[in-house]
Order: sequence, then C-alpha cells, then structure tokens
Amino acid sequence: MDDADLAPRGEALTQLDRHWAELLQELRVVQTGVQVLTGFLLTLPFQPRFEAAPTWQVAVYLVAVGLAVLATALFAAPVSTHRALFRRRARAELVQVGHRCAVAGLACLAGALVAVVLLVVSVLLGGGAGLVAGGVAAVVFAGLWLVLPWRLRLSAPGRSASAPSPPGSGRGAAPLG
Repeated sequence: MDDADLAPRGEALTQLDRHWAELLQELRVVQTGVQVLTGFLLTLPFQPRFEAAPTWQVAVYLVAVGLAVLATALFAAPVSTHRALFRRRARAELVQVGHRCAVAGLACLAGALVAVVLLVVSVLLGGGAGLVAGGVAAVVFAGLWLVLPWRLRLSAPGRSASAPSPPGSGRGAAPLG
C-alpha cells in the first residue's frame, strides 16, 4: 500500500467500496451455481441418448449452453476488470461495469435455466409439456427477478426508480442497491 491508500476516504468512496463488496458477494452466490450448470450441460453430448435427440432439442441445448457460458463469462468479468483497473482509482467505473455484468449475467442465467427446463421436460414428457414448463419457468424468473425487485424499488421509502448513480460515476444510470 502507498500513502494514498492509507489516507482517510471520503463518504462517496466508502459507499463505492461497500457497493463493490456487496456486488462481489452476490457474484460469489450465483457464480458457483452457473459453473455447475455449465459443467453439467457440457457433459450431455457425451451421453448415449443425446445422439437420438431431435434437431429442435439439440438447438435448445445449444441455446442453453451458449447462455450458461455467457453467464459464466459475465459473472467473472468484474474480477478481470478489477485486475485491469487495480490501483487506478476507478472504483466508480468498476462498480458500474460490475453491476451491468451482473444484470446481464442474471438475464443469461435465467434464459439458460428456462432452456434447460424446456429440454429436460421435453425429453421426459414430450415437446408440448416442455414448452409449457419452459414458459412457466420464464414467468417465474420474470416475476421473481424483474417484477418483484422493481415493485420493491418503487415502493422503498425515500428512493425513486430514477435515483442517480453513486457519486463519482458521472452517469445517471439506475442505482445499484
């Protein structure tokens, strides 16, 4: 550490540090799950039954794999960005990039899980049941990951949906927390 790192930090920087720590904890929670999902999906083509899968199921599988791999990359991106920006006093930018990667990663994870539900149920019960199950999964994810947080955000006292970004970010994007 140099002397600048030991100097007292202002409130804005402390808030950014807290946002960064919270973001890293959230990423730790989802990253393990998405890595397990990705690993499981990568083993499927080596199973004997996979060769008999109809073309549309293979397409759904490829969508699931693509989204799971993309989610994995998005959840790991803030770490590599942190390494690139280390000691460059770019915490605001790091928090913003991390936030955007986390949101995009969650969207990809939801899409991958919907595709997995569609695929698994279609193999077990048929294509129609798979489509219904995939649709239900999509509605559940949309409700829990979009609608519920948005409603809570709108009803939170003293907060609005258009609150400014953390100090120092220079952007009017949505708040992080």
